[in-house]
Amino acid sequence: MRPGTGYPDGLGDVRIEFWGAAGEVTGSCYVVHTPRARVLIDAGLHQGEREAFEHNQRLPGDLSSIDSMVLTHAHLDHAGRLPMLARKGYTGPVYSTAPTADLCEILLMDSARLQEADAARRARKGPTQNGDPEPLYTPEHVPAALALLRPTSLEVWTPVAPGVQARLVDSGHILGSASVELKIDRPGEPAARVVFSGDIGPRGMPLLLDPTIPGSEGSPPDLVVMESTYGDRDHRTLESTISELREIMHQAIWAKERVLIPAFAIGRSQLAIYYLGRLAGEGVTPTLPVYLDSPMAIAAMKLYHRYADQLDERMNYRGARGRSALDYPELHLCETVEESQRLNDRDGPLAIIAGSGMCNGGRIVHHLRHHLWKRDTRVLIPGYQAANTLGRRLVSGAASVRIFGDEIPIRAKIDTVGGLSAHAGRSELIEWAAASRRGGRCPIVLTHGEDPQRESLALALSEKLGARVLRPAFGESIEVPAPART
Repeated sequence: MRPGTGYPDGLGDVRIEFWGAAGEVTGSCYVVHTPRARVLIDAGLHQGEREAFEHNQRLPGDLSSIDSMVLTHAHLDHAGRLPMLARKGYTGPVYSTAPTADLCEILLMDSARLQEADAARRARKGPTQNGDPEPLYTPEHVPAALALLRPTSLEVWTPVAPGVQARLVDSGHILGSASVELKIDRPGEPAARVVFSGDIGPRGMPLLLDPTIPGSEGSPPDLVVMESTYGDRDHRTLESTISELREIMHQAIWAKERVLIPAFAIGRSQLAIYYLGRLAGEGVTPTLPVYLDSPMAIAAMKLYHRYADQLDERMNYRGARGRSALDYPELHLCETVEESQRLNDRDGPLAIIAGSGMCNGGRIVHHLRHHLWKRDTRVLIPGYQAANTLGRRLVSGAASVRIFGDEIPIRAKIDTVGGLSAHAGRSELIEWAAASRRGGRCPIVLTHGEDPQRESLALALSEKLGARVLRPAFGESIEVPAPART
């Protein structure tokens, strides 16, 4: 009997257990049970929810029975628990693209430091209902996790576990992000094929290539597991987004405002710099000082240059002055805490880009605490804000928010620019689902979305594609349908 599978080695069906991102956007973590192996897809942190500390300690079963892991990309909600798994005894390989492996070194060390800081803050407050304030992991646990990473080429079938091959294709979300196709041996049956979308990016987004549809050859998939972050709506067009951003920045500069941009260090920060540089380069707005207040984003910028051959022509184009898309002339890099703190004394107009993207940690929280109550401040929200995060309260129109124990009145202007999202909107998700099924009639499993978004997208997929759509809850197991004989 293979540990944790419930059936003898070489026998049994293929099924998937959902250990996160089931009815929520964060905590992506799925276990694929096969006749000969168990493969983990992602191990993300739960973020924003009140029970996040507790939920992050829920392990995906017996770690010793997991043969390998495939990582879609280097965002905390997909990769953030990797050091915790290594700390708890996971020693198998972790397959990812090369950029994802390099970005994880930046991401996970930063996360470990935040884990330590959060644990220290909880300890100062005394015992809580969450119990032990011990961090999920610390910087000393990160090297062991990084040692497990196995960089893998795109578009190549790679054996990842007994009887299981994986192929990664560009998902267009951030540098190195991938969708995953698994080909799973079944004794006496055709191989099963399962597709995991990871996070799907929008088409036409600067710097990144458009998403590639998995399964360009071979039989159609037997099951598609896909994200549903924006399953209930489309974004504004890129043209209207640029127009909106142009107007916001014009008003801010004219009024000499401080613009705070909460942005994920990997992906959104680089996109914000690109657009601010584009507006200035077109002569639409003056070249205002931009402060990148994130050591992690600064390190990620170097990797965007290193892997420029995996990005689009706008990243690789160099103008008459020899500058690339991210060489903004008035960009200032803030590495230290002291440099970050000195920004509070500077007058506008200026822009500060800092993490975290959902305002639930990082340097942006300190800037919000110092400036939300001021009328000469503008907060530009460029991406999705999960439930119960500070960012969600800002976009929901709260009159005040509590930061570090203080109630801060909100007098700043709050602007949401949804067209800058790194996630595909509803229409593109439907198109991706149709293309990924490649004429087949396999079920579609919706994850990585809150329930209203999942419900809306499920209805659309059912009506437009005639698809059977499943919306698993945490801990639920779904069996992969047997492939048709050929």
